[in-house]
Amino acid sequence: MKRTFAIVLAVAAAAAVFAGLVHAVLVAAHLSEPAATTVYGLTPRRLWATSVAVLALIGVVVGALALTRDPVSRFGVVPRKHGPMVAMVAGSIAALNGFLNLALASGGPGTGNGVVGGAAALVLGAIAMSLGGLALSRREAGRGV
Repeated sequence: MKRTFAIVLAVAAAAAVFAGLVHAVLVAAHLSEPAATTVYGLTPRRLWATSVAVLALIGVVVGALALTRDPVSRFGVVPRKHGPMVAMVAGSIAALNGFLNLALASGGPGTGNGVVGGAAALVLGAIAMSLGGLALSRREAGRGV
């Protein structure tokens, strides 16, 4: 019971930090003001932002799996030796596209520009690159190189 509560508390704290970082990115890009008229539906920029946010999330998951010391992977999708590089490449692509989405946006949330997805991709991409780099450095340090 205590472990479950600790996990739920950690996930809630991580979600709060993530939301704060996304808001900070939107404020830094001067895109935090919501639109006067909200655009509903999927626009091309929202699709772009959503796809790179999903790519960044995949990079975070692969990076987190690469950090585990379990010699047998539960998910046989990415070989263990390629996990850190996959996380770093996916994270860098997502962060770059998230930055470009924010740079090209002409309004805040609700304008159809995908600024929330772009900010999420930027934050998650940076996390994926960090996890991949940490896993790569641990792997190299364990090798003695």
